[in-house]
Amino acid sequence: MNTYRKTAIFVGILFILGTLAGAMSAIVTGSLLGVPFDLGNIAAHGNQIALGALLVLVMGLSLAMVPALMFPILKKHNEVLAVGYIVFRGALETVITIATVIVFLVLGTLSREFVNAGAPAGFGYQNLGSLLLAGNDWIGATGSIIFSLGAFMFYGLLFQSKLIPNWLSVWGFVGTVLYIAEPLLFMFGFKYEILFAPLAAQEMVMAIWLIVKGFNRPILASSVESQE
Repeated sequence: MNTYRKTAIFVGILFILGTLAGAMSAIVTGSLLGVPFDLGNIAAHGNQIALGALLVLVMGLSLAMVPALMFPILKKHNEVLAVGYIVFRGALETVITIATVIVFLVLGTLSREFVNAGAPAGFGYQNLGSLLLAGNDWIGATGSIIFSLGAFMFYGLLFQSKLIPNWLSVWGFVGTVLYIAEPLLFMFGFKYEILFAPLAAQEMVMAIWLIVKGFNRPILASSVESQE
């Protein structure tokens, strides 16, 4: 049972670490990747882009470790959903994270080449940078959908297993519905990033709960006994 207590603590820490890294990346790069987009400005703040890429990598890898830690527990309740959670929130999200990091680093390289070339006007560097940035937006939207599908599985498993209080699982499920709505709306030209907030808040509350309280011990005990 001590192993499961440690797992709960590690999962809580990883949720907090991943969320904070993602928020910090948005803060660090927000002024550089917004409108108006300027490669010269990115070149002048190359360290910020590199730091933003590093923070995205920390976020992605931290959150990708959660399914791996949770799998031994969740598979006792529904192995199919547990495997699906590993695939969507572990493997596929990692691919999205790596793609985002590559875009950031390519933008940094492109901005330096732009400055070295004397910041030429006309179609070229600036337009290519804008295309990369647009591609990153679509990568982000795709990642949000993948994240949401994995989250549906995760909170469905938590509700089914009763490993955490039902109100936390329901909050997570409702937050996921709002979360997946944002990238779907983005595909039609709308942007409501506020829809990400309810799930982000839920994950922080759940993380603290796992660190302080851990999983529901009677449920863990009964699931272990059922495997023996």
